[in-house]
Amino acid sequence: MSNLKEIRNRIASVTSTQQITSAMKMVSAAKLKKAQDAILQLRPYDEKLFEIISAISDCLKDDKTNIYSRERTVDRVLIVVMASNRGLCGAFNTSIIRKAIQIANEEYPSQLQQNNVDFFVIGKKAEDTLKRRNLNIVKTRHDIFSQLSYGNVKPIAEEIMKQFISGYYDRIDLVYNQFKNAGVQILTDEQFLPIKVATEQAEVEPDKAKFETFIDFIFEPSKKLIVEQVIPKMLRVHFYKAILDSHASEHGARMTAMHKATDNAGELLKELSLEYNKARQAAITKEILEIVGGAEALKS
Repeated sequence: MSNLKEIRNRIASVTSTQQITSAMKMVSAAKLKKAQDAILQLRPYDEKLFEIISAISDCLKDDKTNIYSRERTVDRVLIVVMASNRGLCGAFNTSIIRKAIQIANEEYPSQLQQNNVDFFVIGKKAEDTLKRRNLNIVKTRHDIFSQLSYGNVKPIAEEIMKQFISGYYDRIDLVYNQFKNAGVQILTDEQFLPIKVATEQAEVEPDKAKFETFIDFIFEPSKKLIVEQVIPKMLRVHFYKAILDSHASEHGARMTAMHKATDNAGELLKELSLEYNKARQAAITKEILEIVGGAEALKS
């Protein structure tokens, strides 16, 4: 009977776990809808803005006023890592952290050796792991997801941009999960500053790229105003888009993980129920045999 009690306890435990994962799945699904709507509404606007900013930066690449696309010797690097504050979302956090460390090791090995690779971390899970690796975390912002809005993200983007303009950082990279759907998140790393220009398309479409490269824009009211006001606005929007992508991806990953956990709990319950019924049947058979044996003994 002790075996039966043990199985009953396991069934109760798995049932409780299944109820929790099912509830978490529904909560994540509700949050995902809002986050998904936000990123899908902003993404076309951001893509067009970044296309424009890339073309403008290409046209202004020889202009000394365009400080945002000016390439320089990479001595100090900032990697912005966008993870989450909570777990139970599959490989969402581990893939981001692994990618950030890979970039530091493979793309900036000399800077890393000189302790010139810094990390700006959004999300407690990433901070915990990077600290254990003794990597240089210069700033964290874990509160941003509780009140996610452009107004709250804007100061973060401006702070990072100022550090690039001042020359403290020569390269700033973003590492985050780009939202595709609830079950698919695309691990993304991109160069935020300096801005990459559109001429890199030359290998794919040489004639078209050549034509695009030599477009002569008419700047109104002036190049200086565009560099000082328009380009920074576009960069702030793009940074906000990356955080929205990460936020939607987190809820999608958690919903998928909880859905799988709920299904796995259901399968385990079936196995435990079968095991319990077999053990119960064996116990009943044993009792019957004992009764029959006792009756036979009394007859003799």
